[in-house]
Amino acid sequence: MIRKLKQIIGGTLLTCALALPVYAPTADAAPTATAVAAPKSTAPDDATGFVVLSQVVPDVIMEVRYYATYNFVGDRIAGYEEPCVLMTREAAAALKEVSDDVMKQGYRLKIYDAYRPQKAVDNFVSWAEKLDDKRMKDYFYPQVDKTRLFADGYIDAKSGHSRGSTVDLTLFDMNTGKEVDMGGTFDHFGIESHPDWCGNPETAEYTGKYKGNKQPRDGRINETQFKNRMILRQAMLRHGFKPIDTEWWHFTLKDEPYPDTYFTFPNRRL
Repeated sequence: MIRKLKQIIGGTLLTCALALPVYAPTADAAPTATAVAAPKSTAPDDATGFVVLSQVVPDVIMEVRYYATYNFVGDRIAGYEEPCVLMTREAAAALKEVSDDVMKQGYRLKIYDAYRPQKAVDNFVSWAEKLDDKRMKDYFYPQVDKTRLFADGYIDAKSGHSRGSTVDLTLFDMNTGKEVDMGGTFDHFGIESHPDWCGNPETAEYTGKYKGNKQPRDGRINETQFKNRMILRQAMLRHGFKPIDTEWWHFTLKDEPYPDTYFTFPNRRL
């Protein structure tokens, strides 16, 4: 009797074991060592190395300028199919560290743009070639002649944003409920947007001085505005990003995973 019972129980357990489903880890699960070591796809239309930023950094505020019409072109930009922000997994993880850092200082990150499909860059080029389209000149390039956009480096056929590890952003003050005053707007074409405008970004020292003889329409920024730019800059540098010398809002992950790939898939939820 006991032997027969053991046989029944053993057979039942074996049947159950064989019937158990095998679950593959989801995208949210912690990656295994094998997954981390797997070679990355560099196919321009492959988004598997990207994430929706808000899923990794839930504290960010997003204002996706190129999905709307308030940008230097004045239209929704090609390739922006949804008002979401995408980045490579590595850049998003680093930006989470930045977010945690500035949150302790009373700020949140506000994102204007990150991954930018090549189609959007092509849209910029097409717009720049239409010299009579100056709808947004007063807002974004009041002192720049549109014939100079390519020569002065404001528009190019390729953008680091298309590699997926570059972000345009500012700070949002949690105490005032407003954007931090940076003394200038995102995507303003002009020397006023340079990180060394009225100060030394290497030492974070305000000088009130600027290079060149041309007096910008808006003049100098004050010490508080310069210091605000430095709060953002220093937080980004602490966590593995590098700046450029023409835009205070623009940063790229130093060790970007796709330094030679310009992706083409549209900007929408993955």
